[in-house]
Amino acid sequence: MNTLRFNPVAAFRNNPVLQRELLVNLRTNRSFILLLVYQLVLAAVTLVAWPSDERLNLSQDPPSARRLVDLFFLGQYVIASLMAPSFAAGTISGEKERQTYEMLLASPLKPGAIVLGKLVAALTHLALLIVASLPIIVLFLPLGGVSVYEVAAAYLGLFVSVILFGAIGVFCSSYFSRTSNSLVVSYLLILPLVIGGVLMWQTLAGDGLLRLKVVVLVVPAFALAAVTLMCAAAASRMLYPPDVGSEGKEVVDLEQEAAEAVGLVIQPDQFPDRLFAPPRRETLMADGANPVYDKEIHGEIFSQGTLMLRLVIQISILLAIPLMGALLFWQTPHAPWFAVYVIVFNMLVGPVFLAGTMTSERERQTLDLLMTTTLSPWKIFWGKFVVGFRVAFVLTSFLVWPMLLGVGLNTDFYSSWFLIVGMFAIPVVVSVVNAIIAMTASLYQERTSMALMTTYVALIVLYVVPPGARVLASTLGLSSTVQQWIEWAGVASPFSALFSLPMDSLLMRGDQPYLGEPNLVFGYFACSLLIIAVASCMIAWKLRPKH
Repeated sequence: MNTLRFNPVAAFRNNPVLQRELLVNLRTNRSFILLLVYQLVLAAVTLVAWPSDERLNLSQDPPSARRLVDLFFLGQYVIASLMAPSFAAGTISGEKERQTYEMLLASPLKPGAIVLGKLVAALTHLALLIVASLPIIVLFLPLGGVSVYEVAAAYLGLFVSVILFGAIGVFCSSYFSRTSNSLVVSYLLILPLVIGGVLMWQTLAGDGLLRLKVVVLVVPAFALAAVTLMCAAAASRMLYPPDVGSEGKEVVDLEQEAAEAVGLVIQPDQFPDRLFAPPRRETLMADGANPVYDKEIHGEIFSQGTLMLRLVIQISILLAIPLMGALLFWQTPHAPWFAVYVIVFNMLVGPVFLAGTMTSERERQTLDLLMTTTLSPWKIFWGKFVVGFRVAFVLTSFLVWPMLLGVGLNTDFYSSWFLIVGMFAIPVVVSVVNAIIAMTASLYQERTSMALMTTYVALIVLYVVPPGARVLASTLGLSSTVQQWIEWAGVASPFSALFSLPMDSLLMRGDQPYLGEPNLVFGYFACSLLIIAVASCMIAWKLRPKH
């Protein structure tokens, strides 16, 4: 491999990786359909959100225009945080999965050129979507309340954030051999950045000049340093690849990995690690045991090492500790937000252990061989489902302990038993629903990446879109009837159920309690049972005997 000094300009001018990725990605039907849908959604939101006043006083700063611009930018910021890792997290790990990784390493391209080409190609389509939204944003400028400098600064911050999110995805992709693993670690690393960005934008809303300086000066400097370091680390790993000769699919020695690990160490023979990462079996299986379950839990699920698992645990706990203090002790009126964090964690991590259960057999071309055994399809299915659900549920339960600690130590919660039960019961139901949806996607999709993305899209539609529509309706000041209809349309969302839990005056830090919407909470549980029933029917149809 050529190790001469890397020239970024030359890497752009003549980069076959960049040219090939752009030709493949931008000419697909998916790219045009995504651009069309994105523009239609923005246009529809603009049409609904346009001020209905017959007269606009342009001598003042109308709050409606500022609310709309903030809504657009924050919405695009969150969308970019979801889309950038999905485009970038498979750039290098995808080469390993397609068994073309070593061929790429053997090319005369410099590692920096490969990393830069992958990063630019992955983010070009997302950048195109952001640029395409600019004409719609410009329509709000004549309404007043927003300066053209604020719009320019917001777009600068948005582009810088997209590059940072993409660099995180490429960096994680260079360390994992599976796209699903790099994707979930990328999401967990991006999650605190998204929370911090939204809080910064909203907190500095009253001081436009300070927010302008932060977005123009501080954010780009931080992002540039982070992108440079992560791209350099990815290029260095490709220059001296530790997995060359194995097509990136080597089996990791867990004992050696534990001896060399920094930070958290998994001890398979100790509690609670043995619940989600038990040691390898050294004895024969008992008669009547499920061999699929035994194979998955003792070897298959962690054959690529525990790096992803250790990162997930450390990042999640690191975020949970300050959130526990802020939400369960200091700002108790916002206590349901901690349960939101637990649910988001399960949404990101749970599908990784379940969406590839059946598709991985197809990708290894071992599904037909598995089906020719004496095991029934249902026994194979339940063996894989129990393993994936067990790992995802135990990892999620690690975040339940801080919530249990906060609720137990803060006596203000003792009089709100309905809230306590709901904050623990809703994440449990979410874990089951997420697992069932991920397994259904794994049965109906051919590839693990498609099953994972299908699961994420389904969860976003069920969980995120209804509360988003409710916030949009409240921001636009729609009628109470419309808002109530939108609220009940989102009965499948656990977030809507969490914020419908009643809270007494002690937690609200005021004289009046929050009555909530208990009927919506019970409706959520009923809707979740319906989703489980429908998904179970789809699974039964797929696993039916074929004559």
